[in-house]
Amino acid sequence: NTDCTKVDEIALSEEIFGGEVNQHVLWLVVKAQLAAKRAGTHKTKTRSEVSGGSKKPYRQKGTGWARQGTRRAPQFVGGGVAFGTNPRKYVQGVNKKVRRVGLISALSLRASEKKLVLLEDMNMGEVKTKVMSELVATFGAKRALVVENKENNNVVLSTRNLKKHKWLPPEAVNVYDILNHDTLIMSAATAKALDERLAKPVR
Repeated sequence: NTDCTKVDEIALSEEIFGGEVNQHVLWLVVKAQLAAKRAGTHKTKTRSEVSGGSKKPYRQKGTGWARQGTRRAPQFVGGGVAFGTNPRKYVQGVNKKVRRVGLISALSLRASEKKLVLLEDMNMGEVKTKVMSELVATFGAKRALVVENKENNNVVLSTRNLKKHKWLPPEAVNVYDILNHDTLIMSAATAKALDERLAKPVR
C-alpha cells in the first residue's frame, strides 16, 4: 500500500517481468526514440539564397587579387554556405517485434533491480503535489515514473509539477522513460493490463 507495507501478491508473466535483458535492443530502441525527437529544421542558405547582387565585384585582371565572380560566394563574409545543413528527418525505423523486446527488457530490468513498485491502488482524495512527493519518497525513488490511467485526474495533476518525476498513461509506457527514471511505480491492475497486452503476439 502507500505506506510501503505488503498487503497482497499478484502473479505476472515470467516472460514479461522476468525475462532476459537484451542490452543491444535497449540501445536500438532508445537511439530511435531520441532520434525521433529531433526537429530536423536546421537550414543554411546557399549562394543562390543569400541576399546580394550577382554583379562581378571588380575586374578580372590587373588588381593583384584573386579573380571573383560574386560577393555571394562562400569565401566572402555574408556569402552562402557551402555544404551546409538542410532540413531532414532523423526517424529511425524499428519494427514492432524489436520494440516489444525492448519494453520487456526494460520492465524485466527494473523488476530484477527491485525498482518496480506495485501499489494496491493509486486513488488520491485530492490534488496535492506534496502528497505525491512524499509517496514517491516512501519507496526511495530519486526519479520515479508513475504509470496510471489518465482518468485518475488527481494522480495526473499531483505528479505534473514534480520536477524529477513523471506521469505516463499505460499506453504510452516506453523504453526511454523507464530507463531514464530509477523507479517504476504503477498499480497492480495496471501491471496486469500491461502484462496481458505484451503477452499478445505481434502481427
